[in-house]
Amino acid sequence: MKTDSAKAPTVKVGKVLLIGRPNVGKSTFVNNLIGQKVAITSPKPQTTRFAIKALYEEERGKIIFVDTPGIFGKAEDRLSKRINTRTLTIIREEVDLVIYMIDHTRKRDFEEARVLGLVRKIDKPKILVVNKVDSQEKTYLPQYKFLEDEFKYVFEISALNKTHFKPLLDKVFELLPEKSSEEIPKDLVYPLINLDSKTFISELIREKVFLMMGEEIPYRSTAIVDDIAERDNGITYIKARILTTDDRYKKMLIGADGRKIKEIGSYARKEIALAINKKVFLDLKVETDPHWQETYY
Repeated sequence: MKTDSAKAPTVKVGKVLLIGRPNVGKSTFVNNLIGQKVAITSPKPQTTRFAIKALYEEERGKIIFVDTPGIFGKAEDRLSKRINTRTLTIIREEVDLVIYMIDHTRKRDFEEARVLGLVRKIDKPKILVVNKVDSQEKTYLPQYKFLEDEFKYVFEISALNKTHFKPLLDKVFELLPEKSSEEIPKDLVYPLINLDSKTFISELIREKVFLMMGEEIPYRSTAIVDDIAERDNGITYIKARILTTDDRYKKMLIGADGRKIKEIGSYARKEIALAINKKVFLDLKVETDPHWQETYY
């Protein structure tokens, strides 16, 4: 009697949690690995305000990278507290692997100690990733040397320049579980991003506020997309608002003779058009809403 012993081919499939302090480079890493913008980036902390899940796929398998907002050591305002709460919720989700990313150009402090404490509580394989190895800034790497005894796998990368991605990715695939093609969820298809169109575009607009405004305004503002419509002439019409907490910030966002909001809108429109590969008309306004944090976050 003959039996069919053929088995479905297996691939590596799993969820990888990215965790670290604000502005260590997690979003830059995901964007450059995926090959398209998934999360917004800027030199300022608190750029990412919610978890972003993105799919990396190749012949070896599929990886869902979960880019968490950075953990704040001192969450003094309501938004930072909510971000911390959401991040802690994400950490409790089922993951297969943890990448703990550090920035050697920043001193170890209470914030870093808190993140490390959370990482230690996760009973999953862990990889320590030292980012910004290409940076010419002063290094505080000796303050992190003790971690090499705690983590079995340690990699040094440049998320910005995509340096040493391959050995890190090789180790990630090695540590992920194997699944047969029949076990892979049918909805796990590339490109998978857990952002709808309005959220994705609002994030691109918010990134430009982070990049082009002063230290305080980005933390007092957000972007909301109210409408996306395809016009008969082939142009995608987008109606959006930048909300801020005070009229004085509104004036700064608009700028003299409206120059600042036009500049923000121009840069945002170009990047949106590049992302969706269509011509875009961006109708962008600034409004004061002292309660936007409660309403939208």
